Amino acid sequence: MKIILLTVLTLLSRPAWAYLDPGTGSMLLQVILGGVAAVGVAFKLGWHRIRDALGFAKKPAAEEETEETR
Repeated sequence: MKIILLTVLTLLSRPAWAYLDPGTGSMLLQVILGGVAAVGVAFKLGWHRIRDALGFAKKPAAEEETEETR
C-alpha cells in the first residue's frame, strides 16, 4: 500500500525549483560534524561503564603489584 501511495505522489508532484546556496551546505556540514562530535563525547563519557559491563575493567594498582611479585 505504501509503495502505491509513494508512486502516485511521485507521479503527481511537480519540481520544486528550489535553490540551495553555499550557506545551506555549510550548515549541513556543521550539523553532521556536530553530531559526530556529540556521539564521540557521549561514548568517551560512558566508556568506563561499557568496559565494566563487558568485564574488561582495569585492575587496581595494588593488585597488579602483588601479581607481579609472585
